[in-house]
Amino acid sequence: MPPAPLENSPGASASDTIFALSSGAPPAGVAVVRVSGPMAGAAIDRLTGGRPRPAARRASLRILTDPASGTTLDRALLLWLPGPGTATGEDMAELHLHGGRAVTAAVLAALGRLPGLRPAVAGEFTRRAFETGRIDLNEAEALGDLLAAETEAQRRNAMLLAGGALSRALEGWQHRVLSLAARLEAQLDFSDEEDVAPLDPGFASELAALDAEVARWRGRLPVERLRDGVRVVLAGPPNAGKSTLLNALAGREAAIVTPIAGTTRDLIEAPVALGGVPFLLTDTAGLHAGTGDAVEAIGIDRAAQAIAAADIVLWLGDPGSAPAGAVRVGAQADRRTLDPAAHDLLVSAQSGAGMDELVTLLLDCAATLLPGEGEAALSARQRAALDRLGEALALAQGEGDPILVAEGLRLARAAIDALTGRAGTEDMLDGLFGRFCIGK
Repeated sequence: MPPAPLENSPGASASDTIFALSSGAPPAGVAVVRVSGPMAGAAIDRLTGGRPRPAARRASLRILTDPASGTTLDRALLLWLPGPGTATGEDMAELHLHGGRAVTAAVLAALGRLPGLRPAVAGEFTRRAFETGRIDLNEAEALGDLLAAETEAQRRNAMLLAGGALSRALEGWQHRVLSLAARLEAQLDFSDEEDVAPLDPGFASELAALDAEVARWRGRLPVERLRDGVRVVLAGPPNAGKSTLLNALAGREAAIVTPIAGTTRDLIEAPVALGGVPFLLTDTAGLHAGTGDAVEAIGIDRAAQAIAAADIVLWLGDPGSAPAGAVRVGAQADRRTLDPAAHDLLVSAQSGAGMDELVTLLLDCAATLLPGEGEAALSARQRAALDRLGEALALAQGEGDPILVAEGLRLARAAIDALTGRAGTEDMLDGLFGRFCIGK
C-alpha cells in the first residue's frame, strides 16, 4: 500500500525525497540545506557533476553546478549521511553553502528541478524521524518546544524531553508491562502445557512497583507553568505602589502610573524572565470598599479572582490584611515609615532599594513551583495519558480475576502507545513467544 499523500502538499507522498533550507533565513554566514529520502544520493551526484561522493559523515569541499545549465552555483561543504543512522532514518545529505540570498535561492531552485525531489512541508523532517522510529511522539513534541523556548527553564525542560527522559521511562514500562502480560497470557491460554509455570507470587509486587514509578511521573508539574510563567499577582489598596513595582520588575512601562487613586481598573499582565525563569506579573485594581462605580466594581472582582488563581501574591497593603500565604511587601520604602518586623520585605521601586532581594525571593518561591534539576514538566496530553496508565494499573492490581488483570494490562499498553504514538501489537506477540518459547 503506497504512503498516503500529505494533506498540506497536494500530490506529495511520504516516500518522496525532500529538501529545505534548515538554517536561518539568508543573508547569513552559512546556509544549511538538507535533503532526505531515497534520491538524496543521486541528487548530490547530479549537483557535483558525478564526482565521487564524500566518505560518509565527513565534510568535503565540492563545487556545485546546476545540472540543467552547467552554471556553477557555489563552492560548498558537502556531507553525505547514509541511512538509517540519520536524523530522519533515511539517506540524507547536507549542503553548507555561502549564506547569501542568491546562492541559497539558486541551489534550492536546482534541487527543485531534479526528478523525484520536492520541497519539504512544515515539520516534515521531524515527522519522518517519528515515522521511521528515530524519535517518539514525546521527543517530537519536545523539539517543537525547544524551538519555541524563550527562557532558560523552558530550554532545559525541552532538552530533557527531547533527550528522551520520558521516552526511556516509557520504554522500560512497556517492556515490563509486556513481560507481565506475556506471563499472564501464558497462564490463561497454555495452563495445560507442562513447561508453563503458574503465575509466580512476585507478579503482584512487580505490578505495584511499576504503579509506584508511574505515580511519581504523574506527580510532575505541568509544562504550562513553564510556558505561561509563574503567576505573580500584585495586590493591595489604591496608590500602594503596585503599578510602579510591576514596571520596575518588568523593566518597562507596562502599567500606567499616576498619583490618582484607582488609575488601574483592570488586570494588566506583563510576562518577564527573571534569572532565566518565566513569570507572568499581574497588576490589579486597588482593593477597597468601593464607590458604587460599576466599572470599578468589576475591576475589584477581577482582582480578587486573580489573587485566588495566583502562584505568588505580593501584598502591598496593611500586613494584617494580607491574604493567607501572601508575601507582605512594604513598598515605597523611600518615602514611607514602615515597620520591618511586620513585612517580609521593604522595597522602593524608585530608588531600587530591596529590588534585588525581591527578585531573589521570587526565584526562591518559583523553585518550589517549577521542576527541579533533572525533572521534566509534562504537557496536558502526557498527563492525561499517564492518568489513563495509572487507572489501568490500578484495575490490574485491584482485581483477582486473571481475565480482568489481563484487561488492565491491555489498557496499560494502550496508554503507553498513546504516549509514544506507536502501536504495540507486534511487541506483545514478540514478548509472549520470546519468553515462553512456544514454538513446538
